[in-house]
Amino acid sequence: MTGPVAITQASAWSDHLVVLPVVLPIAVAGALFLMDERRRELKAALSLVTMLALLGIALVLVGRASGTAEVYRLGNWAAPYGIVLVADRLSAMMLVLAAILGLCALVFSFARWGRAGPRFHGLFLLLVMGVNGAFLTGDLFNLFVFFEVMLAASYGLVLHGSGEIRIRAGLGYIAVNLVASLFFLVGVSLIYGTTGTLNMADLARRLAAPSLSELGLFEVGCAVLGLAFLIKCSAWPLGFWLPTTYAAASAPAAAILAILSKVGVYVVVRLSLLLFGEGLSAGFGQTFLLAAGLATIAFGTIGILAARELTRAAGYAVMISSGTVLAALGTGSERALSGALYYLVGSTLAAGALFLLAEILQRGRDPAEAGKPVFADEYRDPFDDPEATEVGRAIPSAVAILGVGFLVATLMLAGVPPLAGFVGKLAIFSGLTSGAMTASAWALIAALTLSSFGTLMPLVRLGIFSLWVPSDDPAPVLRAPELLGIAGLLLTCMALALWGGSVLAYVDATVTWLAQPQDYVRAVLGEGGDR
Repeated sequence: MTGPVAITQASAWSDHLVVLPVVLPIAVAGALFLMDERRRELKAALSLVTMLALLGIALVLVGRASGTAEVYRLGNWAAPYGIVLVADRLSAMMLVLAAILGLCALVFSFARWGRAGPRFHGLFLLLVMGVNGAFLTGDLFNLFVFFEVMLAASYGLVLHGSGEIRIRAGLGYIAVNLVASLFFLVGVSLIYGTTGTLNMADLARRLAAPSLSELGLFEVGCAVLGLAFLIKCSAWPLGFWLPTTYAAASAPAAAILAILSKVGVYVVVRLSLLLFGEGLSAGFGQTFLLAAGLATIAFGTIGILAARELTRAAGYAVMISSGTVLAALGTGSERALSGALYYLVGSTLAAGALFLLAEILQRGRDPAEAGKPVFADEYRDPFDDPEATEVGRAIPSAVAILGVGFLVATLMLAGVPPLAGFVGKLAIFSGLTSGAMTASAWALIAALTLSSFGTLMPLVRLGIFSLWVPSDDPAPVLRAPELLGIAGLLLTCMALALWGGSVLAYVDATVTWLAQPQDYVRAVLGEGGDR
């Protein structure tokens, strides 16, 4: 142990916790793919147990990563030659976010969407595995591998349930991500060609050296790599695909897909502070990230104002969340970034809840849901058949429950007191005003203030239309799994506000840790990593 860094040696079963978020879901997914599709209850049970286990593991890693970085060396090969997984404050926090969002989306799917097509649970766990791997990996090559696994599973989930609208949106989504993968490969190739390594800690060590040959070509590679990440985190003008794709996807798929854009945000934050916080390329791309973040907030706000469907509004809210973190990172303020990360957690959960709520509120008003089927599936239940019997009971309190849930999600996304969205934006404002006020600080404060009003007004309008406008449509049918899934996300949002001080302290310490890349380098490379 040296300083605040502890290096894990694989000597006890608990030391393998870092690799379990990757191994466990892929092992269970493989078993699910081999099972007969008619064993739905068993598949659902295995998926549920897996997600509960992942949540428990993530919470343990959060506790163990406080002040330390746990490094898991696959095959016990030393970095930078071997594959390493690194669980620090940031990656552990993102693991918890992915586990909560995934667990609630999975529970919601038990009522309806889990039986709308084959291999749903296997694809779901593969996507979770790719997301967890992207958060934990310590090198760019395996980041690409996990990205591709995550994207391949997301293609299937976007198309889950069939329908012409999903097919059209899915094809566009696949095309955009293939372009992003191409940028990823080109950027990684340029970085490896100029530095001879893809290990993140080794890259940081080499940039901290007095000189680096072909620095310009290295920065070009990083810029190309950044384009791939900005496409994934839906930054303007590269995020045009997100609202259409997420609105077309089934509700549980859209909810879990909300974490995918945050993978891109995570990588941008990680590499910006690790590689460009100090050294030869200090501040590289910071101004561009600020401009891209502000433009994304503006585009998302205008999109919500123009939205006529809750699902599209939720998609634009996901974009605003990503833009907020990018802009805060671009200002160079650590306190503003910690507030943005706090807001990212709450807004992602609220956007996921809004996708789930929209499914129930729009079910009666849009019976076709995704258009006529393009292909029939052997195991798909025809719940869009008007003659089919609807399973569930329209209880008198359903509208009231949905209304309360919609109110919480709206206040959270708009950043209105007393929920965590307001706390996060207030923390950003406090960070920006703690020092000398700059034009970038004023621009971000103005953008976030306007986005709050621009989010609140259209969501209230859509809520009134969905809940209060008289209609001949049948009353919403709220099933127990749907209620549990939505309640889990919204209660977590409320918990963020109730324990906001502790969570803010955690993200403050996280940003402080990220701003000291030498500790991360020593954790991964060992005692000699800072030489």
